[in-house]
Amino acid sequence: MKMVYFAWVRERVGTGAEEVAPPASVVTVADLLDWLAAHGGGHADAFGERERLRAAVDGAFVPLDSPLSGAAEVAIFPPVTGG
Repeated sequence: MKMVYFAWVRERVGTGAEEVAPPASVVTVADLLDWLAAHGGGHADAFGERERLRAAVDGAFVPLDSPLSGAAEVAIFPPVTGG
């Protein structure tokens, strides 16, 4: 699955995108973030404050408790603001 990161999330993780292969026990976006954060480093720093994160699965905005259901791409980003 392709992970895509935007804004300060990208800066903390250290890359704009990466391919990951989570285990079968990872079934929601939140599970995915927990699994990535467990690797430590920038992932742990970026995903430590869940209330500051938003997600999109295959291009559709979703809550963090949404199932991954065979997703090809998950994007993680801070809340979008207008301006």
